[in-house]
Amino acid sequence: MIVDKIKKRDLKDIRPENPVDIPVGKWVKCDKCKEILYKEAVKENLSVCPSCGHHFRLSSRRRIEQIIDKDTFQEFDLNIDTANPLKMEEYVKKLEALRDKTGLDEAVKCGIGKINGIDVVICVMDGNFFMGSMGTVVGEKITYSIEQAIERRLPIIIFSVSGGARMQEGIMSLMQMAKTSSAIARLDSEGLLFISVLTDPTYGGVTASFASLGDIILAEPRCYDWVCWASCY
Repeated sequence: MIVDKIKKRDLKDIRPENPVDIPVGKWVKCDKCKEILYKEAVKENLSVCPSCGHHFRLSSRRRIEQIIDKDTFQEFDLNIDTANPLKMEEYVKKLEALRDKTGLDEAVKCGIGKINGIDVVICVMDGNFFMGSMGTVVGEKITYSIEQAIERRLPIIIFSVSGGARMQEGIMSLMQMAKTSSAIARLDSEGLLFISVLTDPTYGGVTASFASLGDIILAEPRCYDWVCWASCY
């Protein structure tokens, strides 16, 4: 009978004698076109997919390396710690775990550096830390940076990547919207330049505050939520 001739194939019969050796960690898949890309090629192309133009998400460290002249970035040291106004034990544990994993203290890096030899104040949010959400420390760092731009008479560039306000800090996180917007208004009254760069993703309270107030607003593809924009008007 034909059933007697059916048997399970040995894996040795279908395995190639010389399997392809693909080094681990050398390749990355584009989220948009699904192309398998060599990491170094993507890095050399400023983390933009050479096949479809998709912008890969960047850490704050990598973004600063791309934008600021080498060895010119000086980070502001505010020496402030993240608040826990709602006394959430899990929030504190999550903060500690993220600090160990990412090497970041908070979801934004702020400082002064040079772009083609020109001094600028720069803030770069980092989606690896609580999805770049804006809590009290993030709001204070950005506000301080704006104040430094006013004091030093320098332009400021803010790269936004955020899921919105940090709800673990309750109303304190929402207050940062007004705080940062007020600081931008003072910057504008001084006639200083603010360039806002929206990166993937920029949602919620960040979109509804300083991210939308730039003299020049640049945006990566697919970086913002149309629902958030519609709610602002």
